[in-house]
Amino acid sequence: MFISLVVIITFFFVYMWLEAHCNKVTYTKLKFREFPKSFEEMSIFFISDVHRRKISKKIVNEVKGKADIVIIGGDLTEKGVPFARVAENIRHLKEIGPIYFVWGNNDHEVDVHKLATLLTEEGVEILDNKAVIFQSEKGEKIALLGVDDISKNRARLDLALLDAGAEGFRILVSHNPAIVGKIQENQRISLVLSGHTHGGQIRFFSFGIYEKGGIRKIGGTTVIISNGYGTTTLPFRLGAPAETHLITLKSM
Repeated sequence: MFISLVVIITFFFVYMWLEAHCNKVTYTKLKFREFPKSFEEMSIFFISDVHRRKISKKIVNEVKGKADIVIIGGDLTEKGVPFARVAENIRHLKEIGPIYFVWGNNDHEVDVHKLATLLTEEGVEILDNKAVIFQSEKGEKIALLGVDDISKNRARLDLALLDAGAEGFRILVSHNPAIVGKIQENQRISLVLSGHTHGGQIRFFSFGIYEKGGIRKIGGTTVIISNGYGTTTLPFRLGAPAETHLITLKSM
């Protein structure tokens, strides 16, 4: 009886470890009436909450050649993670495409100046309450906005919107999905990409400290919340397996 119990408990923890270290790419296709037709489509590789993990070459090889850009949705690192590991992860992601980054709450646990320098030297664009504009040959625009972490009272959506200008299809990246509560309909933000919650990380049936990741429609905005790639505190997951995303945007 005791041996059987030990085997069951061991299996349970091995299963949770495997869920925390899987290399899953969630494929999502979204259509928007307001998406500029001259772009035809835009593919985004989205990864958030890397924390202590090393990004697997399996994921890189799976999505290489399929994504136009890479977006890191915050918590690329945390206290105690060697900067050499962060640099290695960035170099893996650069094989997929140009990288855009927003700050997460755990990124502020490390030397942010050193992290910002590392990212800049590796050619990563830091969306620190600002926007970048993609423009087609026909002059249509996609605005990619990024805000700093809202839980640190550093998010300035107003500045990012000002930087984005008046025209274009708007995508907002915020580590914490709580930013959705700050969005107004007249700001015309079509898509929000977030992480932070880890999908609750350890769930029992449908119960968890946060909702499981997924796609939600809030007003006129589509919101994608990722379960994230890494873990915090304990290297285990249950009911909210690690994930990354390949998101393809098209016009209706």
